[in-house]
Amino acid sequence: MNNEFTAIYFMWKREIIRFIRSKSRVIGSLGMPFFFLAIVGSGLGGALNLPGVEGGYMDFVAPGIIAMVILFGSIFSGVIVIMDRQFGFLKETMIAPVKRTSIVIGKALGGGTTAVIQGIIMLLIAMLLGVQINFANIILALIFMFVVSVSFVSLGIAIASTMEDIHGFQLVVNFIIMPIFFLSGAIFPLDTAPDVIRYLSYVDPLTYVVDVLRYLLIGYSAIPLETSIAVVLVFLAATTSVAVYLFNRIES
Repeated sequence: MNNEFTAIYFMWKREIIRFIRSKSRVIGSLGMPFFFLAIVGSGLGGALNLPGVEGGYMDFVAPGIIAMVILFGSIFSGVIVIMDRQFGFLKETMIAPVKRTSIVIGKALGGGTTAVIQGIIMLLIAMLLGVQINFANIILALIFMFVVSVSFVSLGIAIASTMEDIHGFQLVVNFIIMPIFFLSGAIFPLDTAPDVIRYLSYVDPLTYVVDVLRYLLIGYSAIPLETSIAVVLVFLAATTSVAVYLFNRIES
């Protein structure tokens, strides 16, 4: 048991060290979200009046942009599996006397931690831009962000476990995350969207993530909170299970 916890810790620590050393990764991951929030959010803020949102469009879109940062930062962490395979580190890890499940958990927790750090940076930027945040729920929001991050890191690990090419992974992930983001209601209210878009959003896990973050950060919600949290927890269990299963199928 001690070996398993040690493996989880070192996998987590390795992801943190890699993140700290990759300053360009942090800047790059925040570039597009900052554009959406600073330019699109402020530009449309004066033109849109959303009922139920006291601060206007900027406050409405900020939780969605934070969810975007978490989504991008988390799922792209899966590429580490392919890089480790190419450089031989994965083979050395997999012949260690620990369960592969512990390796997956360590990587998921590490990637989740780095994604939350990026989310916190985006949250601070949003506050500097004038977004009104409900500080009473900030701890709950951070805990929820971590759960979501682990979910999407696990999804990234699951995808990477079936691939051997980094460029192919990036293409597949981009094909997946862009519809996930734009169908989530992160940048527009779903209750005014066409029926087709609204129905598709119901099967998008990020829809429920965005809704919970909006509730915690600005007090606005369009979906029952219990429903959103239940969907996110089911998504966490599903992605983690699939990641463990597919990672176990990798030949050492």
